[in-house]
This record gives sequence, C-alpha cells and structure tokens, in this order.
Amino acid sequence: MAELDRLITSRRSIRNYLDKPVEKGKIQEMIEAVRLAPSACNSQPWRLIIVDEKDLKNELAKKGLGGVVSNAWAKTAPVIIVACSDLSFFTHKIGEKVQGVQYHLIDMGIALEHMVLKAAELSLGTCYIGWFNSRPIKQILNIPSSWSVDCLVTLGYPAEIPEATSRKSTAEIAFYNKID
Repeated sequence: MAELDRLITSRRSIRNYLDKPVEKGKIQEMIEAVRLAPSACNSQPWRLIIVDEKDLKNELAKKGLGGVVSNAWAKTAPVIIVACSDLSFFTHKIGEKVQGVQYHLIDMGIALEHMVLKAAELSLGTCYIGWFNSRPIKQILNIPSSWSVDCLVTLGYPAEIPEATSRKSTAEIAFYNKID
C-alpha cells in the first residue's frame, strides 16, 4: 500500500490527547502543507491561528465552544488551530454572487485536508470542529472583521486511536456518466 493510501486509511478523528506539547517544527511542516494547497484563482485565502498557550487555549475552549454540542474534549488537545478565510478577495466575492458558491470554503477544505494528512504522517492526531461560536473566538484572538472563522482543528499526540467507523461503498457514492 502506498504511503498516502495508508495515511488516508488510518487517519482518525482524535478526541483524547496526551499531555505532550507539539513541536514547532512539526507545526511548521503542517503549515507548509497548507501553503502548497490549491485555491480558486490562487487566492490562498486561508489564515491559521495556532493556539498553543494553555491559558489562551482554555479561554478559547470555554468561550468559543459549548452550547448544544460542548466539545469539552477539545481542552485535552495541546493545540487548537483556528482556520480563517480572508474574505477580502474580489474573485471570491464575485464568484459567490454570480455562482452562489463559497469558494473560500472549498479552498479551506482542501488546505485543511492537506494539513491533517501531514499531521497523520507526523504521528499527530487531529479533529475538525465545526460547532463553535465565532464571535468570542474573534474577540479573544483579535481576528480582523474581514476574516471568517471557518473551522477549528485540534492537534496533538493521540492518547487513544478509535476504531474505524463504517463507510459507504464506492457504488453508493460514485456514479459514472449519469445516475440511473
């Protein structure tokens, strides 16, 4: 099995982390993977805020997470990455108005998948968090108003790796030429 196939097959969403800091060099390698991701019109709208200071991370988790879905487990991660898009790009604004497509979210999805696969290669665990309150996160981290908070990603060394979840068959998700 090729290395990329092994990473795709073995990657899991980690919700329990060891109390062990993540080396800055490994974080830089992950940022480089994001930097190289493709984007609409090469706009590269992603902006990452790496939160690894414990008190700041805890404040972020306390005020930015919670509600119906608590995501309390996120506090166990040594790092929370706040993934933002710079929405000031003209091409994204026009594309969204004309096509009704939020290209910055497509770009972000591609970039973050590069990042989480790089993390897996570095023996690090990650988990996407889509349920959060962006207003306090923007205040706590001084995020400009022209940026949107699109996603949070926890990062660290896994304390445990969950079993694989069931996946749909390829026949259920892919169709050639047309749907019969």
